[in-house]
Amino acid sequence: VAAAFSDTGSKKEHVKITSEAKPGFLERLSETSGGMLIGLGTFLLSFYLLFTNEGRALRTAKSLDEGLSLVIPLDSIHSVSPQNEGSLVHLSGALSTAKPLFDPSYGLSVQAVKLKRKVEMYQWVEYEDSREYEENGEIKKETKYSYSKLIDRKSFSFYELFLFPSAMAVESFTAVSPNVQVGSFVLSKGLVDKIDDFKQLSLAHLEDPHADITRGGDYFYHSENPRRPEVGDLRVSFFYAGLSGHDPHLGSPDKVTVIARQKGDQLVPYHTKSGDVLQMLYSGDLSVEEVFQKEHESNTMKTWALRAAGWLTMFVGISLMTRIVYTLVDWFPVVRDLVNIGLKAFAFCVASSLSLLTISIGWLFYRPVWALLIGLLSVVPIVVAKSRVPPKKHQ
Repeated sequence: VAAAFSDTGSKKEHVKITSEAKPGFLERLSETSGGMLIGLGTFLLSFYLLFTNEGRALRTAKSLDEGLSLVIPLDSIHSVSPQNEGSLVHLSGALSTAKPLFDPSYGLSVQAVKLKRKVEMYQWVEYEDSREYEENGEIKKETKYSYSKLIDRKSFSFYELFLFPSAMAVESFTAVSPNVQVGSFVLSKGLVDKIDDFKQLSLAHLEDPHADITRGGDYFYHSENPRRPEVGDLRVSFFYAGLSGHDPHLGSPDKVTVIARQKGDQLVPYHTKSGDVLQMLYSGDLSVEEVFQKEHESNTMKTWALRAAGWLTMFVGISLMTRIVYTLVDWFPVVRDLVNIGLKAFAFCVASSLSLLTISIGWLFYRPVWALLIGLLSVVPIVVAKSRVPPKKHQ
């Protein structure tokens, strides 16, 4: 390992060169065999991911349809009706909390559901650029690290070259109001967790809390000179979510729409017959139909994201399992490149077909007609690939 370090004042650079003997055929074959086992595990995992995703998607859709047929819109949020006990209810109204949230270290308070303090440290940030090349029968890797001063924490390969404080003078944290209500109803922890639309808090109306802390814009600086900070100086900002009281600087309380089960004066999760849990919270005043439409859209997006992840997992698994063929012809550059293209095409076609087939099996017990159509669609990639193979000439 060779290394070199240069210091140009505001920017530092470090170059590391590592070298290793070029692996022989048997060594590469051994590595490929290990990759085949990993590929097999990845390949099997993709079936589980695709199959369970379809069951989850259909179960969620069925639960949402069940909820839509049972939900009761409340006439008033300021009184609790015993008739709705245990029922799935829909209500809209302004958030409210009993007390504001405080940060005594900076003399700051806000009437909100959540108050977040974000602390950043001014320090060196690492950038990495690598290249590999062959020299004297060895494979060498040259990695160039460059550093510049920026805000926030990063990981370093050569952090011992610089001096950092062992801990921050103040830490980031998020305070959450213990009791959040909409009208006379208390929100469950799961509903409060959904209130996460954080907005930066303006500090324009605040004074400097201490002599060694300076306010600049919407930040507090732990620095002797905020315009020319040094490594180790801190920058502190604040964010709030769910305004729950009138504020002369921030305005009126935020309105939310909630669908959950009524349990006394509490709003808690509702368990459907399909085995799912319903507890929904959205910003604004939304109708029952609008809320369930948003839930269906979210379910669709999650389903397609997991389908793509399942297909990619299967593609990678097949590629790893067939890598040994590429290793066997690695000594012949032209043949090697053609084989590589062929293996990628093979992995693409097989992954597409098997993914569609797995999805169709997942739908079999819920929507058999759609399952049959998707199953027929699964053979299309193989038929297309086979049609491109030139016919053999008869003697």
